[in-house]
Order: sequence, then C-alpha cells, then structure tokens
Amino acid sequence: MIDLTIIIPTRNRLPSLARLFASLSLSLSRIETSFEIFVVNNGDIQNTAKILELAIAANLEIVVLGPTPGKSWGLNEGLKRAKGKIICPLDDDVVVASDWAERLLGAHRSTGFDAIQGKILPGVDPEGRPADPTRLREYNIPMIDYGEEVREIRGLTGTNGSFKREVFERVGYYDTRLGPGGSGFSEDTEYSTRIRREGFKIGYTPHAIVYHELNPARYGLAVKRDAQYRKGLSRSVYRHDSIVFDVLPNLFANCVRLVIYKALGARQKSYKTEGRILKYWGYLVGKVRLFKLFGAR
Repeated sequence: MIDLTIIIPTRNRLPSLARLFASLSLSLSRIETSFEIFVVNNGDIQNTAKILELAIAANLEIVVLGPTPGKSWGLNEGLKRAKGKIICPLDDDVVVASDWAERLLGAHRSTGFDAIQGKILPGVDPEGRPADPTRLREYNIPMIDYGEEVREIRGLTGTNGSFKREVFERVGYYDTRLGPGGSGFSEDTEYSTRIRREGFKIGYTPHAIVYHELNPARYGLAVKRDAQYRKGLSRSVYRHDSIVFDVLPNLFANCVRLVIYKALGARQKSYKTEGRILKYWGYLVGKVRLFKLFGAR
C-alpha cells in the first residue's frame, strides 16, 4: 500500500498550481516513503494538458482527473482511487514547507490521532509581498495557528487536513451539496462532524506547515461579508440548530457586541463579530429557503 495520497482539486489557477507543484517536489524529495498525487481539474478541459506540463516542469509525477465540476465532487474522484495509508486534500493556492511531508507523516505515526490538521500561515501576494500582521483578518484566507503544542481539536479545514485510510473507509465521501461548486463552503466542517461522530479523534500539529497565498481580489470587508453569509447558507443545508434557542439568541448577542465594539473602536473585534452575525443570518435565510422548497411539496 502507498504511504501518502495527496488530492488537489483545482479550478483555473495555473500560476498558483505551479508554485504548489514546485514546493511539493522539494518536500516529497525529502521522504523515502511512497506517495501518489491526484490533481482534479474543476475548470476548463483545456487546462488538463497545461496541468501536466506544470508537473513535468516541477519534476513531479501526478495523475490528472476530470474535468469535474465542484470541489467535493473532485475530492471524491480522488478518494475513489486513493491507495494511501494517509490521505491529504490540499487547496491549489498554497505552498508547502520543505519539511511538510516529513512532518505530516511523522505526526500520524507519533500522535495517535486519526485525523490531523496542520498549521496554515499567510504566504505572499502575486508581487511577493508578505502579509501585514495588523491586517491578517482582512486577507480573508484560512489561517490555522493553535500554538506550538500538539493537541486535540474539533475539525479540519479544506487544506492541510489529513486522515488515516480507516477514517475514509468508515466516514465515506464528501457531501457534494457543499463546498465550491455547490453551496460554496462547509464541505470540510461537515466531514469533520462525521469523523467525530464515528469516534475518531482529530488533532493539531504545529510542525506540518503550508503557506496560503494572498489574493488581492479576496481582500476587504465586502468579501468577508459575502463569505460569512454564504457559510451560513451552507450550514443550513446539513445542520439542524435550534432557531429559537440557538440561532436567534446568538444573532441578538452578537448584534449587541458589535454595537459595543464599534463604540469602543475595537476594529478587529468588530470585524470578527460582524462575520458571525452574517453567518447566523445566512443560516436563517437558508432554512427559510429550504422550508419553502420542501414545505410546499
């Protein structure tokens, strides 16, 4: 059996994919264990040949699947073919640290966790400029940094999260209603919920690191608002939170906090709280839509 399976869904991000391939080539050259890489084309069919050219340029052996619309569909195509003891989905807009593969496999051998989330740090923008530490939340990228100790956590993100083969064999495939190409978000959150429901433990390691690229098109409050609202819509597809005892009280409490934080000039706290409000609001809107759709039948 192969030691590591990497699955990379990608949609029309060839420059980003080239950077990821280069970093993977270096990182994987440092391990002596076997691996396989599936790249799932979620975009233009003409990109398939270009993806292979990028892999050849990086001296990286890959298998290209697709075209398949939707991230969850793409992940599932990779899972159907995966032979690895460890399975790791990766986003196409990250680069991995030179010791990433070594650290990831080491964490699976030594920690006892069934699924592991690695650290995600901000990378650089297309011009090579690093992140401004005072504006990290405004870049609207997933960042995971729970400190320098290995510990148990509740969930995986869509990149740099990995799991043992036994997890997939019991949990199954990703929910294709969710994620980019579907509801937009939450395929990773829902999958984590099923992992825990099956009795598996999810851990965090600070040692397996990837760097998420900064994309100016994702900067700012408008993008944040839209993303949080759509996360709420996505949650409404698979979660059943109490509207009366959970959603509405939290929505009201966060509205009160937002007023207080704005009065105090607490910019970052206001930014985060507004995101929570929009997420709860999106959840409510999603539930109303589902009720209208199925209640009318």
